[in-house]
Amino acid sequence: MAKLIKMPEIAANATSAVIVQWSRKEGEAIKAGECLAEIETDKAVIEYDADSNGVLGKILAAAGQEVEVGAPIAVLFEEGETQVDIAALLAAAGVAVEPPPAAGTTASAIATATAATTTGAAEPEREPDAAASGRIFASPLARRLAQERGLALAGMTGSGPHGRIVRRDVEAAAQAAPATAADATAAAGSDATPPAIAIPIPSASAAQGSAAFTDIPHSGMRRTIARRLSESKASIPHFYLSADCRMDRLLALRAEINAAGTRKISVNDFIVKAVAAALQSVPDMNVSWTEAALRKYQQADISVAVSTEGGLITPVVRNAGGKTLSAISREIVDLAARARSGALAPNEYQGGSFTVSNLGMFGVREFSAIINPPQAAILAVGATLSQPVVVDGQLAVAQVMKVTLSVDHRAVDGALAAQWLAAFQRCIENPLSALI
Repeated sequence: MAKLIKMPEIAANATSAVIVQWSRKEGEAIKAGECLAEIETDKAVIEYDADSNGVLGKILAAAGQEVEVGAPIAVLFEEGETQVDIAALLAAAGVAVEPPPAAGTTASAIATATAATTTGAAEPEREPDAAASGRIFASPLARRLAQERGLALAGMTGSGPHGRIVRRDVEAAAQAAPATAADATAAAGSDATPPAIAIPIPSASAAQGSAAFTDIPHSGMRRTIARRLSESKASIPHFYLSADCRMDRLLALRAEINAAGTRKISVNDFIVKAVAAALQSVPDMNVSWTEAALRKYQQADISVAVSTEGGLITPVVRNAGGKTLSAISREIVDLAARARSGALAPNEYQGGSFTVSNLGMFGVREFSAIINPPQAAILAVGATLSQPVVVDGQLAVAQVMKVTLSVDHRAVDGALAAQWLAAFQRCIENPLSALI
């Protein structure tokens, strides 16, 4: 029996996602576990696999279209089915549809005549031809990408259904735009006006004497970051503790390991391991606040803040306390690379119990980080710098790293946070203790 395929909730709390492309065409067979479509969330592009065997009978949402979670995106036929009343399927799912075609219509004809009318899956096959109507038909994703790149949709040829402009058309135009602009200017002479699609136009206020500016539309990822951090800072009672960590022993051990091993270990790898060891030593710190209860985690899943072109993302090193330093290093390198390419799966950046944010490589001495909800703490790590210290009453020079712990006061009290920070400091200053 045919069934509807609905937009899944790829990321937690997501309300919509964008279909990047379909991996099968209408009428093509697919097996359970095979990729049916690529779906873009605010942080990554995910392969959506079929959960059963069948034939992709009808696509209800075109590539490039933004669809609400739970809205129908396709119909999966059973192998050998020839008569499918898609209107009845949609009606049974509570989706308003047009009256069904006359009895006896074939499955393909019914599929062509029927489309979902919800906000998320809005009749991709029923748009009039763009050239005939004079309107520009483009998917929401294509419009956003065109805005971000300063491109005019009017100059593009759509390759989607009925001339609809989709993501690949915008990307092709973006690659061609610089060369086109340069060729046109050279051909027309120095007085030629460059094509409008290549140059963002400043606002009227800029032309009237104020500082020039260009508005860059927010990406979905940037909006998500803004929303989550605003909610965190406004709703979580933060408090902060700082400590100076002597790094001389750790740097010496790191140099020894890197000289003997084939894999280079970073200071950040040691920090993640030390955070996990401190959470094992002070397990009451490995918690998060919920309205119903204090949630205590059984293992240290450490989120590591990674800066990408689109914004900050926090892939998770699962059970960092049970992994070797080299295993943590390999995992962080792999997660960071895939985070920057947008290839992380949701389970790889969701569900950590504690976050590490390290800006030391940028020369930042110290900073305070905003808690990554629903976690209860985040450690902000600064640069390791040479500083004067007193050792046995004598002035000396040491390598010192300042860290600042941001804590959710609903879940953790000051004394407990101070106990955890002291444990972390001991692990950093005596790194072998964290490795044993």
